[in-house]
Amino acid sequence: MDISTNNWFVKKYSVGFALSGGFIKGFAHLGVMQALLEHDIKPDILSGVSAGALAGVFYADGNEPHKVLDYFAGHKFQDLTKLVIPKVGLFELGELIDFLKSNLKAKRFEELQLPLIVTATDLDHGRMVHFHKGDIAERIAASCCMPVLFSPVKIENTHYVDGGLFMNLPVSTIRRICEKVVAINVSPLMADKYKMNIVSIALRSYNFMFRANTFPEREKADLLIEPYNLAGYSNTELEKAEEIFMQGYKAANDILEGMIVDKGTVWKEIENIVM
Repeated sequence: MDISTNNWFVKKYSVGFALSGGFIKGFAHLGVMQALLEHDIKPDILSGVSAGALAGVFYADGNEPHKVLDYFAGHKFQDLTKLVIPKVGLFELGELIDFLKSNLKAKRFEELQLPLIVTATDLDHGRMVHFHKGDIAERIAASCCMPVLFSPVKIENTHYVDGGLFMNLPVSTIRRICEKVVAINVSPLMADKYKMNIVSIALRSYNFMFRANTFPEREKADLLIEPYNLAGYSNTELEKAEEIFMQGYKAANDILEGMIVDKGTVWKEIENIVM
């Protein structure tokens, strides 16, 4: 699904937001977006993968970033997933699909107040796909479907998993159709301390590979915001959503204010942008 050749995307947008994957740290996207809006930087189109797709769809559905927290208040990780006998994944995402169907006003991408492109991985054919039309809930779940942890999401006889496998920061998806792209990466590559055992080494290597594909995408953005204050949050700590939101909000404000003081603008010089 190459969106650059689709007639739906012939329009040129002023500002686009590209939102990375990051599991529970995706709530930081909402905090960063809140700070951007308060600096009068508003998106005309959104591109999201995994947790970024989840944050993006609630904003595209007409919610202010800080209001999105209300939908998740009182919920736990177990409320949005179902533990199963592990054949193709430890959990299933049927509860997340039901949650999205119950809480989003729009049921199809075409009904959203802002255009949204969601990146997922076609596991059957080994390719990246960009959803921008059709039913929303299953496609958001597909983009969020971390392999092994979650069972693949089946849509029209094809199995999909997390879009971050190929593109964990989806800037390229909207680069050609946006004058400016803001990239929000809540999963910057960090080499923290780790235990010298087979499980820790495997998980560390997996995370490095998963995040390495963000490097070329970072260079294509006009503004890059990467919160480095999100380490230590467990992927199941849904009850800390507000705290994670505030970490993103604080980090974004610090970055934006610092750039304004240093350069007088938050935007990268045009000649440095990689198209």
